[in-house]
Amino acid sequence: MIDIANTILALDPSAQVSVNSNDVNKITWHDGNPNGITAEQITAKQAELQAVYDNDHARKRKEEYPSIDE
Repeated sequence: MIDIANTILALDPSAQVSVNSNDVNKITWHDGNPNGITAEQITAKQAELQAVYDNDHARKRKEEYPSIDE
């Protein structure tokens, strides 16, 4: 699972943030969230990043472990 802190950094690489329990409602913005990143933006980006990770992981496994038909 892609964590919230890394998701925020994907949205804003200079963000200064800490997250408690990987909970979108427990974010401490040490820089005051100057870009106004919302929980909805974080959730959407997290889903996007997770989909990319899952597809990449599946592709790599397919390359490493060909089907039994091969």
